[in-house]
Amino acid sequence: MSYTHLETAVNERFVGIITLNRPDHLNTFNSLLAEELAAALGSMDADARVRVILLRGSGKAFCAGIDVNELAGKTTLEYRAWIEHMEQPLITIARMKKPVIAQVHGVAAANGMGLVAAADLAIAAENTKMGLTAINVGLNCVGPIIPVARCVGRKKALELLLYGELIKAPEAKDLGLINRIVPKDDLDAEALAWAEDLARRSPVAVQIAKTAFYSSEDMDYFRQFDLMNEAFARLCSSDDAKEGVQAFFEKRKPVWKER
Repeated sequence: MSYTHLETAVNERFVGIITLNRPDHLNTFNSLLAEELAAALGSMDADARVRVILLRGSGKAFCAGIDVNELAGKTTLEYRAWIEHMEQPLITIARMKKPVIAQVHGVAAANGMGLVAAADLAIAAENTKMGLTAINVGLNCVGPIIPVARCVGRKKALELLLYGELIKAPEAKDLGLINRIVPKDDLDAEALAWAEDLARRSPVAVQIAKTAFYSSEDMDYFRQFDLMNEAFARLCSSDDAKEGVQAFFEKRKPVWKER
């Protein structure tokens, strides 16, 4: 499938790559980009060639938020539908079976920061800055704050939401918004290597782990154990689990069958 505001590729090591491609607009979301990104994520989730998705931005920034050129002239109901459309990719990631890694550089602001927080994992260049900046133009980031708050906790989330300040990569890592920081010049290679490393794991084990994690996140403590134990039992019945244990005993690399 061809896209207007995205570039996509799948390499021979089971990594699907989605690149936000509005560099002249700092990869800000317009309605078409939001639509295409949700569709591309869904397409790669269904693609047997893909085990891990790497999400990145072209040009100087990962994503600077939502294109304010689309803001004017809507009714309240139209604004509601519009913002739900813009946030659909953030929700889509949590509903996917396959893990999504955000590869972040430059600025990740507003919906861009929400996209980083919504990703399952994130690796960032040392020059990265991120923030919920909409408050600075009389708006707010009450959609992106949802995944951000799950990473950083209530008090820090409110500070980010209400002050709209950009934070640097080390603080973002300390807050749990990103997993790794690498030199800017090494980001492409390091991010791809990290994605390919994850893609070497059993696809069915990874997908069951992600699905069970999100499904149990809001359950009470005891129900979480029930769900996780059921997920583990289903995994143990899979061909991949049997192959992984057999390969361990035979001191060889496993050959995964399920995707």
